[in-house]
Amino acid sequence: MTPEDVSQALADLYGAGFVEDIGAPNPLPPHERERHSRGVPLLRWMDRGPRLTPWDAQLRLREARVLLVGLGGTGGHAAQNLVASGVGHLHCVEPDTVELSNLNRQPLYRESDIGRPKLDAALATLRALNSDVEISGERREIQGPEDLADLIGRGSYDLLVVAADRPVDIWRWANRVCIAAGLPWVDAGYRGPLATAGVYVPGTGACWECLREGEFARRDLRIADGQDEEIASPRMAWNPATSVTAALSGALLAHAATALLTGVPVLAPGFRFGVNLMVPGDPVLERFPRLDDCPACGHLTPR
Repeated sequence: MTPEDVSQALADLYGAGFVEDIGAPNPLPPHERERHSRGVPLLRWMDRGPRLTPWDAQLRLREARVLLVGLGGTGGHAAQNLVASGVGHLHCVEPDTVELSNLNRQPLYRESDIGRPKLDAALATLRALNSDVEISGERREIQGPEDLADLIGRGSYDLLVVAADRPVDIWRWANRVCIAAGLPWVDAGYRGPLATAGVYVPGTGACWECLREGEFARRDLRIADGQDEEIASPRMAWNPATSVTAALSGALLAHAATALLTGVPVLAPGFRFGVNLMVPGDPVLERFPRLDDCPACGHLTPR
């Protein structure tokens, strides 16, 4: 081989993510290296890009600021996963108190917490899990887009995580507010045996409303223009769920969040993915093109 061949081979290996600088500094203290010694190799395994150090993705998580709305089944599992994974700062928003019916699927609470504000119990549990993560929160009900805009405007966040399912317009509000702020966001939930998560980056791929319109057209719900999906598939006063569906949706949500924060794995945003417990081996994937006339994102210049 010529010297040029060797140089090209090394460049190819580096570009494919197989070369690291053994002398690159690692600012993590020893106890954090030990804590994340099992997770970092998996992140590196899934990483297809060049990195100076295998700890690069973990360092990105450590610097990330995340706003999480909702600490129920999906949100509780997602919060637990994010804190265990070492996200730098997590701010939680939850207005409710713990009820006995929560305990079949919401991992942050115990029988002794019944009647206690969910936020107080959740923060105590999360802080006990990982003292290296800065965890804050507030008891607040999201009543309109202005509430989300206020929260986002106060925090210099890198990502919004929506794990609430009430009010029913919260996803539309999040979509519009995040587009206005240029903030990536993810959401997840369960409906019957389906557990899904969505990944959105303003200006890149379809937004939440683009996907919603695409899914309406695909399913042909036979509803008139302007009528809501609830007419064809009404929701119950509460969402049927088990610890399994809640844990699956929370795990998908945390995975989507960490992927956007670290770039591992690389996700092309503007889609929903998940699982259907009624049909093992048949994954859920919704991906539709961005709509040029979308009332939410149509004005943005594609990235």
